[in-house]
Amino acid sequence: MSDNARDSISGGLYTPEQKKRRDETVWTLVQGVLAPLQFLVFAISTVFVVNFLLNGTGLLAATASVILKTFILYSIMVTGAIWEKVVFGRYLFAPAFFWEDVVSMGVIALHTLYLLMWLSSFGTPQEQMMVALAAYVAYLVNAIQFLMKFQQARSASPDVSSQPAYAGLDLNNGAKS
Repeated sequence: MSDNARDSISGGLYTPEQKKRRDETVWTLVQGVLAPLQFLVFAISTVFVVNFLLNGTGLLAATASVILKTFILYSIMVTGAIWEKVVFGRYLFAPAFFWEDVVSMGVIALHTLYLLMWLSSFGTPQEQMMVALAAYVAYLVNAIQFLMKFQQARSASPDVSSQPAYAGLDLNNGAKS
């Protein structure tokens, strides 16, 4: 029986083999560090972006924060794809995280659009920041998806206290976003 078939039958996110790989790989810890870091940068950047859009001040801070958020997003996406390969045997779109990965692609597309607009001076700063804000809304949806998966993984684990502190951090795709 395939890993995916066993997964569907048991109703859990992971087969025992996948759970073991998840718990043993360093990439789980990397995701566990990058996901909250990305959220912190997102929260601070959102304040800068909204301030700029409402008051017309702080463009440099808003721009720098969006660029930083985008590079952290790229980092978490690459390391999350590696995590997914180690745990599920494929870089993206493993059945357990298919929809999270789909939304992550949209998040990456919007962040990349912002970067391209900024680098090419396409659009006004206000238009560029509106794209950044759209990227942030998509990121927030994606983060909620991953938090729900994290909760699902924790509730499916019979004895969470015996796992490493980072076990089950499924915020790989930001979690990747």
